[in-house]
Amino acid sequence: MMDNEHKITLDSGISFDFTNLFGVDRLTPEDVKTMHEKIAAAQETIKHLRQTGEIAGHLSKDGTPEHVYFTRLPYVQEGYPNTKELLDSMIGYGQKIRSQCDAVIFCGIGGSYLGGKVLYDSFTSELWNHSKEQGAPLSKVYFTGNSLDVDDMEAIWKELKVLAEAKVADGKKLNVCMVAISKSGTTLETLSAFLYFYEQFQKEEKCFKLEVAVVTDKTNKTGPFNILSAKNGWALFDLVEGIGGRFSVLSTPGLIVAAILGMDLHQLLDGAKDMDKACQSSSLSDNPALANAVYKYLAFTKYGCNIEVMMPYGIKMQSLGNWYIQLLAESLGKRKNKKGEEVFYGRTPTIAVGTTDMHSQTQLHQEGRRDKVVQFIALGNAEGRIVLHNCFPEISQFKNMEGLDVNKALLIALHANEEALTSDNRFNACYYLPKMNEYVLGQIFYYLMLSIAYEGEFANVDAFDQPGVEIYKRIMKKHL
Repeated sequence: MMDNEHKITLDSGISFDFTNLFGVDRLTPEDVKTMHEKIAAAQETIKHLRQTGEIAGHLSKDGTPEHVYFTRLPYVQEGYPNTKELLDSMIGYGQKIRSQCDAVIFCGIGGSYLGGKVLYDSFTSELWNHSKEQGAPLSKVYFTGNSLDVDDMEAIWKELKVLAEAKVADGKKLNVCMVAISKSGTTLETLSAFLYFYEQFQKEEKCFKLEVAVVTDKTNKTGPFNILSAKNGWALFDLVEGIGGRFSVLSTPGLIVAAILGMDLHQLLDGAKDMDKACQSSSLSDNPALANAVYKYLAFTKYGCNIEVMMPYGIKMQSLGNWYIQLLAESLGKRKNKKGEEVFYGRTPTIAVGTTDMHSQTQLHQEGRRDKVVQFIALGNAEGRIVLHNCFPEISQFKNMEGLDVNKALLIALHANEEALTSDNRFNACYYLPKMNEYVLGQIFYYLMLSIAYEGEFANVDAFDQPGVEIYKRIMKKHL
C-alpha cells in the first residue's frame, strides 16, 4: 500500500520511506526511468528463481552449478528446505532444552552466528511478549566460535564453572547444551570453540551434564559432525543445499536458535512469506524490496554513494545491522560480473546506533564526503516506558527534563537526524517497524535478502558466491 510517492506501508504496519533519497543532488524520476529494462529483467530472473531455484551465472566454489533456495524458506512444505517434520523436530528439541538445561552454547561464525544473534538480542529484550506456552528464555545463552579470541572462550568457561560450583553445592550438575553449526564441520573458528569446550566438559564431568546438537550437511557422510553424531547419539539437523550462510537465518542455523529460545517459528516464517507475496509486483510503488534495490543501486552507480550506514534507533537492533553487513558485503562486493569482466562492484556497509552514534559518527555523515546512504530503522510501540521526573527542581537546567518520555525523545532524535541530513541534500531513508516480534523480524529479514538479490541482478554480479573469502581460507589452511 503506497502512502505517498516514495513510501510503502504493508498490512503489518511495517513501512519503507524512501522519500529522502529524492531531491536536489539526489535521485530523480528520470533516473528511475533509466532502470525500466533492468527492472523487467530482474523480475523475470527472480520469478524463475522462485520457481526453479536456479539463477543464471551462479556456480559453487568448485565451479559447478548450484541451486539458490532462499526464496523457498518462508514456505513450509515437502521438497522445500523447511518441512513440517523439520520444524516439529526443532520445536520439540527446543522444548526439551528449555526444560532440562541451565545454559546453551551456540558455536558458529558468519551466517551460522549473526542471524542467531539477532534473534537472541530481540527475543530476550523487553520488546517481546512471552506467552506461557513459549516459556521464559534460558537463563544463560552464549555465542562462541565466531572468532579465535582465547580471552572470550576462557571468560565463558570461567562463568560456567562458577555456575556449576553453585549447582554442585546443592548436589546437582549444571546442565549445558552445546550446539555446533557448520556446513562442513571443519570451520576453523567454530571447530576450535567446539573442541575447547567439549574437552573442558569431559574433564569436569562431576560438575556438568552435557547435551550436544549439530547443524551440518547431512549428505556429507564423511563430515566430522555426521560421524560424531552417529557415534554419540547427538541430535543432528540438516543444513540443506542451496542456502548460503548469509541467507540462512530462516533455515536450520537460525531456526534452531529460535526454537531453543522458545520463539514461534511459524510466525517467523509467516512474516517472511507475507513479505515475499508483497514483493511480487514490478511496480516500485508496491514492491518494497525492488524499490530499495533500485534506489540504492542508482545512489551508488550514479551519485557515488559507496557507503551504506545501517542505523537502527535501539541498541537491541544493533545485531540486525551486523547481520546486514555480512549480507551486503559478501553478496555484492564482487571483483567481476557474470561475464567475467572486472567491475569492482559493491558499497561498504557500516553500522551506527541511534542515539549513541549521533555523538560519534553523525558529524561525518552530515559534513563529510557525500558518499553515503544513511538507512535509519525506527521501532514503534516499545513495551517499556520511562517518563522522567526532575528530582532537583533547584537546578534550572533540568527543568525541561520533567515529564520527558524517553521513547518519544528517541524518535525525535531520529527525525532530527533525518531532517538535518535532508536539509543538506544527503541521501537517507527510514524503515519503520511497528513492534518487534517474530512476524516482523521474518518480514525484515526476507525483505533485506530479496533486496540484495535484486541488486545483484542490476549489477550483473553473482550475489550468492564468495570467491574473495575462499582466497584467504586457502592461505590459512596452507599455513595451519
